[in-house]
Amino acid sequence: MTTGEEDELMQQALSDITRTGSLITDYDVYLFRQGSHSRLYEKLGSHSAVSGGVQGTFFAVWAPNAAEVSVIGDFNGWETGRDPLLARSDDSGIWEVFIPDIGHGALYKYRIKSRYNNYMVDKGDPFAHFWEIPPKTASIIWDLAYPWRDRGWMRCREEQNSPDGPISIYEVHLGSWRKVPEEENRSLSYREAATELVDYLLETGFTHVEFLPVMEHPFYASWGYQTLGYFAPTSRYGTPEDFMHLVDSLHQRGIGVILDWVPSHFPADGYGLSYFDGTHLYEHALPGQRYHPEWKSYIFNLGRNEVRSFLTSSAAFWLDRYHADGLRVDAVSSMLYLDYARSAGEWIPNVYGGRENLESIGFLRKVNDTVHANFPGVLVIAEEATSWPGVTAPTATGGLGFDLKWNMGWMHDTLDYFVLDSVFRKYRPDLLTFSIWYAFRERYILPLSHDEVVHEKGSIAGKMPGDEWRKRANLRLLYGYMFTHPGKKLLFMGDEFGQWSEWSHDAGLTWHLLQYPPHQGTLQWVTDLNHLYRREPALHERDADPRGFEWVDFSDVEKSIVTYLRRGLSADDVVLVACNATPVPRYGYRVGVPFGGFWEEVLNSDAIEYGGSGVGNLGGVEAEQVPAHGRPWSLPLTLPPLGAVIFTPEGA
Repeated sequence: MTTGEEDELMQQALSDITRTGSLITDYDVYLFRQGSHSRLYEKLGSHSAVSGGVQGTFFAVWAPNAAEVSVIGDFNGWETGRDPLLARSDDSGIWEVFIPDIGHGALYKYRIKSRYNNYMVDKGDPFAHFWEIPPKTASIIWDLAYPWRDRGWMRCREEQNSPDGPISIYEVHLGSWRKVPEEENRSLSYREAATELVDYLLETGFTHVEFLPVMEHPFYASWGYQTLGYFAPTSRYGTPEDFMHLVDSLHQRGIGVILDWVPSHFPADGYGLSYFDGTHLYEHALPGQRYHPEWKSYIFNLGRNEVRSFLTSSAAFWLDRYHADGLRVDAVSSMLYLDYARSAGEWIPNVYGGRENLESIGFLRKVNDTVHANFPGVLVIAEEATSWPGVTAPTATGGLGFDLKWNMGWMHDTLDYFVLDSVFRKYRPDLLTFSIWYAFRERYILPLSHDEVVHEKGSIAGKMPGDEWRKRANLRLLYGYMFTHPGKKLLFMGDEFGQWSEWSHDAGLTWHLLQYPPHQGTLQWVTDLNHLYRREPALHERDADPRGFEWVDFSDVEKSIVTYLRRGLSADDVVLVACNATPVPRYGYRVGVPFGGFWEEVLNSDAIEYGGSGVGNLGGVEAEQVPAHGRPWSLPLTLPPLGAVIFTPEGA
């Protein structure tokens, strides 16, 4: 749909208020109560409108257990009763009013008096498009008008997001990616990031950026995962239009945008969703289902249809109004299991006596189907850490319907392997090789995310064993293994240049390290890996196909060496990878290959420009007709210490 068509439809909707006194139709109410409404953001909340020829704002809020609801704001002195809402007569629980002569930029809240316990509270608008900068808590009337210029990207987005294409994600916390020290260490604005972050992503070769939740949240140190504004980007970095400009700028430069989205839980702040109308409206009523013991937050009641409509509309909103190319759904594991983070006796079984959360399963399938039906080419990604089957299988076959899933097993095993001193790695080769046994059961992303560099876990570089040189070599080896292993890629900010310190949301990244050659070398290695990954079909086309990976040898346990092939759809698309996980260089190390000719060494993690020692194969090796590893040809390779070398057949 073009911007002009969207405007025309909106004008038609706004004209309805003149005829009926409401933006909300009977059909809207039907879909809302059925749990199937995916565009509630056009109906509930605050919207500029015209009634009787007078410009003003239409307000609508769901509060079925309220006795009275008023809009209070800077336009009426924050006084109760001056602008009361009326309950609809259809038993929907929706209250609504048109208030003339107020509009864009006005501050407001809902003052709700419950039918129970004389409870009265001031609440922000669950559907607000903009909020005051925390710790202030008022909602702001805001019209989302923006002249998008990303039509070219939107036309080809499905190809850019293809599960068979290269997807290399740079995970970013906007508030701490880059600070401005000379201005009290403030964060970049959305518009500043639209220049600095976009240029950086182009230089380093990432295909997508994933933002930790930008949705409005009261507590900065929650990184956005304690969301309250499910329809508003945080005002900490600018206006909604400023965030649109950031997304637009990324798209115009060919970079996809993925947003973290949190439908599992929300904070209990009094002005938010909790105990909204004097009852547990958005959250579960039963204590055993309401409170999340790990995050000290409330759990959405996904058995309530109206809550399902609220969250489905939130997902659609970011794809519709902000042109997001994907949603990464946080904490899916916590949604799938009723006993998640609970001991025996602290949870309530489902109707069949099991631990599966049937309501959440139904919701996840529904929201995935809704997104795919309305936004072709958009990715929905699950952060799911268990062995739940069929996370990325279609809902029609009993799956959950996600496009991709974080491979947490690969992440844990790989880091457990790399933190071992090289002397002990021969005793745990399974940590490096076991992931291939299940690599094709789902469509995976390999994540080295923010979760691995916080809470005293140290940085990825800091986890590596040995002296400084070995730490850097191990880090390059880890990234070489990651970028050649089946699965899409995700790297958290700072890891790409080998930041030593653990990530701090207050301090930001240690960009000054890039004045030193070793950190420049690490960044160049990741950049070159990104470019190789993007141009070599063998490294991405068959990520979910067992025919895309072939062990050459994983049995050389004593030397801690693994060799493998990646294959594309074409028989000529072949990449050979050799990883030496010890600091001992190996000379004349014979590796079987499928055909003869010259094999070019396209990348070597031990190259001088990456901070290595320069041990390598002088550009490539001619295959010899000497059988090895069950293949008629072989290469006598030099394997650098703690290094990864990558080869392709000449001319391929």
